[in-house]
Amino acid sequence: MSAGQTIRAYYDAFNRGDMAAFFDLLAEDVAHDINQGERQVGKRAFRTFMDHMNRCYRERLTDIVVMESADGTRGAAEFVVNGEYLASDPGLPEAKGQKYVLPAGAFFEIRDGKVARISNHYNLNDWIAQVDA
Repeated sequence: MSAGQTIRAYYDAFNRGDMAAFFDLLAEDVAHDINQGERQVGKRAFRTFMDHMNRCYRERLTDIVVMESADGTRGAAEFVVNGEYLASDPGLPEAKGQKYVLPAGAFFEIRDGKVARISNHYNLNDWIAQVDA
């Protein structure tokens, strides 16, 4: 599977809510760079993160554009996050079912057809302004 195919499969699984397929696309030692946060390493940490995200947010990604390096080891995606804030996330505004639309992107390292690193980026201040309005 090429880097682009792996990234597309990753987002397809996310949008379907198919967490088994989603996690199957991750390397055991996956490095996850959280937007404006820390780096977490390993599938277990990623699973804990996603459990939290799925409890607090319902998101669907649209307008996904995937790019990949010529050697197939790196890729990037640009997309729009269409979400609903379901449960309050500590340190952020109170959740009241607010909807948001947020441009975002991610950078990937692909190894043996698996996501070995993902670094997510979006404008947190834009998100806060949308849910705090």
